[in-house]
Amino acid sequence: MKFRSTVLAASLAFAALAFATQASASCSYPKAPDRIPDGTKATKEEMLAGMKAMRAYNDLITKYTECLQADHDAAVAKIDPSLAADKKTAQKTELDTVQQQKNDAAVADAEAVTGRFNDQIKAFKAAHTTN
Repeated sequence: MKFRSTVLAASLAFAALAFATQASASCSYPKAPDRIPDGTKATKEEMLAGMKAMRAYNDLITKYTECLQADHDAAVAKIDPSLAADKKTAQKTELDTVQQQKNDAAVADAEAVTGRFNDQIKAFKAAHTTN
């Protein structure tokens, strides 16, 4: 009997992983801007171009997190309704966890890139301030 429950648990874990993988299969992780201008040397035009690139990147991050949520919701809807309540809850919890981890990682990456760009804006302002 113990073998059977172990096999069942392994099967459920595999199914949850498969759902989790499907939940993000259609979402493409956005690439951060290739280059952040050096605020101490950049021209105003380069900084403006950097700002446009950052806005576009942040828009892509937003679309990515929305895609993750939509894929998550679709995967949750596909959970077999004939499963026992605890099995359905376990699968949903796994999907929730994976979606949250991917969302949090994307937001953290975007915050880090934005922080680096903001540092360069400060450097640009400091380099171009006349006393």
